[in-house]
Amino acid sequence: MFPLFTVGGDGTEGSGLHFAFTNSSLFMVATVAIISLYLILSTGAKRVVPGRAQLVSELLYEFVANMVRSAAGTQGMKFFPLVFCLFAFILTANMLGMVPYFFTVTSHIIVTFALSMLVFLTVIIYGFYKNGPKFLKLFVPAGVPGYILPIVAPIEFISFMSRPISLSVRLFGNVLAGHITLKVFTGFIVTMSSLGFLGILGSALPLIMAIALTGLEFLVGAVQAYVFAVLTCMYLNDAIHPSH
Repeated sequence: MFPLFTVGGDGTEGSGLHFAFTNSSLFMVATVAIISLYLILSTGAKRVVPGRAQLVSELLYEFVANMVRSAAGTQGMKFFPLVFCLFAFILTANMLGMVPYFFTVTSHIIVTFALSMLVFLTVIIYGFYKNGPKFLKLFVPAGVPGYILPIVAPIEFISFMSRPISLSVRLFGNVLAGHITLKVFTGFIVTMSSLGFLGILGSALPLIMAIALTGLEFLVGAVQAYVFAVLTCMYLNDAIHPSH
């Protein structure tokens, strides 16, 4: 943690409100910088026959664009920048977190919750902006008999309000659980290696597990970025088309 300054209740420096540039802040800035530099450098030339770097950028663009169109329709393309930024940020942050001694920002619930609230508030604001009171049709599924609406509507409302929690906890939980499991197995390697020759031989098993878990963690990091982006598209579709 790199403390910047503290502000007291009267606005003067001293004890009170504490501002600090933390590891989480550092790696979030690094994540944004890496994405920005890569996209600028890879697409700056705009070659007709793309090189490898430009090709990866174009494939990434098409991948996210197809995801948005399939989940939210052509009208959802207005939210392409949001979905693309979320996908690229989470994917890059997860990959950076796999580098030894680096920090995984998505293992902090406050970071994933902030991303989830961004999506949640975007859905609500745009939903009412585009549809007005008709946005509330989201809580009234089509074809449901009127006499059970008093039961169904509250369930739909609770399900809708729990979206930021489920979206953030899913990403946070998967990333944190994987890192903890990997740390446990690598700890076994160090502990068993200190027991002598037999311990070194026995440490081969946790070493193999650690290697396998590392590969799995890369896969989980990519999958979780994809899941977050897909669910974002589905939630945005509710704002565009609130009727079930």
